[in-house]
Amino acid sequence: MPPSPRRRVVITGLGCVTPLGNDVAATWDAAVRGESGIGPLEGAVYEGLPVRFAGSVRGEVDAGDVEAKERRRLDRVTLFALAAAREAAADAGLRPGGFDTDRAGVALGSAIGGLGTILANHVGFLSGGPRRVSPFAIPMALANMPGAVVAIKHGLRGPNFAHVSACASGAHALGEAARAIERGDVDLVVAGGCEAATLPFVIAGFANMQALSRRGHEPARASRPFDEEREGFVMAEGAGVLVLEAEEHARARGARVRARLLGYAATGDATHVAAPDENGEGARRCMALALADADVATGDVHYVNAHATSTPAGDLAEARALRAVFGAAIDALPVSSTKSMTGHLLGAAGAVEAILCVRALETGVLPPTVNLDRPDPECALDHVAHKAREAAAGVALTNAFGFGGTNSSLVLARA
Repeated sequence: MPPSPRRRVVITGLGCVTPLGNDVAATWDAAVRGESGIGPLEGAVYEGLPVRFAGSVRGEVDAGDVEAKERRRLDRVTLFALAAAREAAADAGLRPGGFDTDRAGVALGSAIGGLGTILANHVGFLSGGPRRVSPFAIPMALANMPGAVVAIKHGLRGPNFAHVSACASGAHALGEAARAIERGDVDLVVAGGCEAATLPFVIAGFANMQALSRRGHEPARASRPFDEEREGFVMAEGAGVLVLEAEEHARARGARVRARLLGYAATGDATHVAAPDENGEGARRCMALALADADVATGDVHYVNAHATSTPAGDLAEARALRAVFGAAIDALPVSSTKSMTGHLLGAAGAVEAILCVRALETGVLPPTVNLDRPDPECALDHVAHKAREAAAGVALTNAFGFGGTNSSLVLARA
């Protein structure tokens, strides 16, 4: 028998919690205005750290009907996921009885998961022995728990996965969710990424690797992708969740289609545990494969949301990869890195940036790269610098790369 035709994947819901705002509207509005969500880290636990600033989620997030007792039994990363999923589900119009929950799955990635729970309980163990370890510590800490709790809250009984691939986790979750829909395994997936790792232990580790910016005198200007003075990324936290559906399924239930997910690819550098291939070869192959998967020519891409974290090696490698894929056309292809405003949300970054791409496609406004005062000549691109740009973009490419040389690229299109 001939293979079944590949089903088209659409995006019907968006939800996020970021340093720019605790929902999509607030995050998007701040990004378009070029605002920064990066600021000082307050509290005695951060004393003595070489880096004391990050992109923090402010205030209490709306995780829905979670009672205080239950909230205490959930890691911060799961609360972020619940809040973003609640918004995405409402945006998609998901209602009880409105879809087959046996064919609705979850794919939520995280680079680190519930590390805050692990560290807190380890301190308790060292100071008071085994009895000081919470009976909820293990389920709170598991990397798949955000997705599990989201599934419980929304009654989603299809496949439930937690993609763990460093800073590409959220993008991989979206891409693999799309693959499951294309194959016909499921009709709908609540997918994305979440992270709550602005912890002293994590900051110390990244700082000792010389991976973080030390620009503590002006935190809002510390994340400066593609700039000559970039010297490291800025830690951040949050979550991004999208509702992906088979197009016919979304149409049948009368859902609004916000965008299409046309293509996806994943590759590996296989060169180093932390540094990217210096010529961006893995990133180049990833973008080229994603465009081929989408059946989109390089000349038909109108916007790139770059992974660009503000590290000297990473930004240069991605710029080289972009030029290798698009050739001379890259000089007229708008590129921005919204990490200049949000900081780096690690496993949630790819999902949040996919959401920003959807909003760019919907509104015809491209968010900027702020702090790009002196563009590095070796990263010469058509930078959307300082201010948002109006452009009728029909197709966007977004990248997410991670430690271990793991790469992901997504191709999105206007509905």
